[in-house]
Amino acid sequence: MKLSIENLTHCYGQTEVLKNISFVVPSQRIVCIVGPSGCGKSTLLRMIGGLEKPTEGAVLQVGELPEGSLNPLTFVFQDFALLPWRSVEGNIKLVLEGHNLPTARVEEIVCDVLARTRLSDFRNALPRQLSGGMKQRVAIARALAVNPAVMLMDEPLSALDSQTRELLMDDLVDLWQREPFGAVYVTHNLAEAVRLGHLVVVLSRRPGRIREIVEIDMPLADRGLGNQVLEEKQKYLWEAMREEARAADKELING
Repeated sequence: MKLSIENLTHCYGQTEVLKNISFVVPSQRIVCIVGPSGCGKSTLLRMIGGLEKPTEGAVLQVGELPEGSLNPLTFVFQDFALLPWRSVEGNIKLVLEGHNLPTARVEEIVCDVLARTRLSDFRNALPRQLSGGMKQRVAIARALAVNPAVMLMDEPLSALDSQTRELLMDDLVDLWQREPFGAVYVTHNLAEAVRLGHLVVVLSRRPGRIREIVEIDMPLADRGLGNQVLEEKQKYLWEAMREEARAADKELING
């Protein structure tokens, strides 16, 4: 299944936040969204996920869902959104409740995503016993449990330190290589965008419009640290949004 985002425009009262946003999220590809602070990245993600209705435009799901998919779309948030009184296993099972799955099938799914995210030894741990990186792995495992066509990821690594962020990016690449998934990945970090994105959508300052869509035609497995091509892509993205970012910062300071 692919997503077709068509002419999305959104306003909060008299304030126009997004203007005529159109792009496609191809099946089993990661599309990163970057842009200056306040340009509407997270608002766009909420509209794609159906949490917010756009003032104009539409988000279309085109094609067949993956076999066994329970939800076409699912979110991974910056703040992990784990229930503190539930174990790792219990947090993952939360998204399977209400689907009337046999107990054996639930156990099969939980064991599979725990293994894929290297959490099998922590299935009985509570969130307070886990590091930030481990908590985000649980959130990713929970998203994978419903076998979505597209994961909607809202700055999922921004709350983590740089070392943990690098490890989690490696984890995401490994997960994608083993079983490709689609994703819309919002980030302010251009290094993340070029490491993970097959396409990078660059938004202008508010109202957010698409300035450019940059394709990165390189296998994810080849995008390690120190890759000169990626460094050039990152530099290109920054040059594309530098003046927009400077202007956006002035607008935020001046209210």
